[in-house]
Amino acid sequence: MGKLITDIRTLLTDRFHLQDGKAEESVIIDAVKNNIDFKGANLFALIFAIFIASIGLNVNSTAVIIGAMLISPIMGPVMGIGLGIGINDLDLVRRGLKNLFVATVIAVIASTIYFLITPLHNAQSELLARTSPSIWDVFIAFFGGLAGMVAASRKEKTNVIPGVAIATALIPPLCTAGFGIAMGNWYFVLGALYLYFINSVFIAIATFLMARYLKMKKHHLEDIGQEKKVNRYIILIVIITIVPSIFMAYRIVDKSIFENNARKFVEKEFIFLNTQVVSKSIIYKNKTIDLLLLGSILDKPVLDSIRKKLPYYKLTNVTLVVRQGLNARQQIDLSQIKASIIEDVFKGRADTIKKSTVNKPVVADSTVLAELKILYPSITSFGVNQTFVRHTAKQPIDTVSVALATFNNKLSDRETSKLAGWIKLRYQMPKLVVVTNFYK
Repeated sequence: MGKLITDIRTLLTDRFHLQDGKAEESVIIDAVKNNIDFKGANLFALIFAIFIASIGLNVNSTAVIIGAMLISPIMGPVMGIGLGIGINDLDLVRRGLKNLFVATVIAVIASTIYFLITPLHNAQSELLARTSPSIWDVFIAFFGGLAGMVAASRKEKTNVIPGVAIATALIPPLCTAGFGIAMGNWYFVLGALYLYFINSVFIAIATFLMARYLKMKKHHLEDIGQEKKVNRYIILIVIITIVPSIFMAYRIVDKSIFENNARKFVEKEFIFLNTQVVSKSIIYKNKTIDLLLLGSILDKPVLDSIRKKLPYYKLTNVTLVVRQGLNARQQIDLSQIKASIIEDVFKGRADTIKKSTVNKPVVADSTVLAELKILYPSITSFGVNQTFVRHTAKQPIDTVSVALATFNNKLSDRETSKLAGWIKLRYQMPKLVVVTNFYK
């Protein structure tokens, strides 16, 4: 038994041994130091990367954003801070912090200038993804930092560093912060800078731990208590950084589960021949499912029976709001919809109602509603559905897609036109009929 344990230990040591192929410590340290300072070529590379990333976020191009991350040299100071802590080189830590601060300020200024002059001011999905960091971003940054330090310690350089730059994504959050400043949206600024802080902190911590694991020679400190003080600071920073991300991760998971359960509830319980759900709004904040129905009115016993099924979908303490009857003043502006669009729905044709579930937009209504709330805070509900219309008795039935958005305040003609253009572009449906409604 003892021999078996020894053999397994030998096998694992041989497989996970990092000393083989390790470069000289002076070479590793010099390589990190050479990428710390932001002046000359490094500074120009950073500015170019910022503008490229800003354009990528602006036009929602993942490939362009990845290209910008490969160009950016901003990981240099972050790894310098981690390595400096790992080998007790406080001068290297100070140098890394100074240059990281300079790079951050320049990056935010450059991205703000771009978003101030660009004619495109819509918050696309790539940009929105950088405003809500979570615990998963902590893991990505940490393991990315470990991989980066392992690659930096090798004699033979590999493609790991560029991969780490892509995975940890330091540049896009800074560009998102610039967008937030340009648009006056401080929620974007804080969310993006928090993501940037997470990435920077955990790349540095991973570099520090890997330097200690590689047993790199530490500088002698005259004050013995100084190293303990640094370690306490590290622990404090980790706690401050990680706690909010855990809370945000919980919110993301809980919101996703709630929205999935709510969609299943609506899809399975609101199946009627003469009544159709034309708009649904799933609101996580106050746990509400808001539905707008067209067709035959469902009486109270039917709705009560449906509400009793909410717990079966794990939707306890959820409010179900059902609006039906189409009150023109409170629900929808009928003048914006051709009479023929809803005529076919009210006729109650079973075959038409069944077909209405085909070819639904790929984009989830709840996702678009979340984006619209950022652009139009007064919006209360949003949904897209398809109905069928026959213009004359002899013509075949056409499919018509209708988007319904409800606001607390009436939009101006210019805002309505801008909203319609945005929704059509978001769904990639140029012929989408956009209907706006407001009530106080």
